[in-house]
Amino acid sequence: MAAGEEQSREYLRRHRLPELLHRLGALLLFHRPERPREFLIQVLERVKAGRRAEGEYPFLMDEANVDAMFSLLDVLGQGYIRPAQYREALKTLGLSTEDLELEDDVNITLDVFKEGMKKKMLESWSV
Repeated sequence: MAAGEEQSREYLRRHRLPELLHRLGALLLFHRPERPREFLIQVLERVKAGRRAEGEYPFLMDEANVDAMFSLLDVLGQGYIRPAQYREALKTLGLSTEDLELEDDVNITLDVFKEGMKKKMLESWSV
């Protein structure tokens, strides 16, 4: 691999640009705004405000979506899911599972699921 190509890859990795572009693309496809450029500018302004703790980060999923996702995972209606299901849900949304330290016998309740999702979504924007 050429030195310039390796430097480019390192630059992208260091600034987590592929993840940012993935999130922006997902928001565009979800909302399908009439004016995509203006929409992206607004999203980036919200990210900027969120970093300054002056506003909310943009989320692809609202609370109802998170509730629905949990319900789909909790097929038996037990009120909890397993850590493996939680990890897969995070991966499906393009969120990191690297720092999750959950024992396999732990039950993930809806409240824990919501809090974890919110935390991971915030982490994804705040980098």
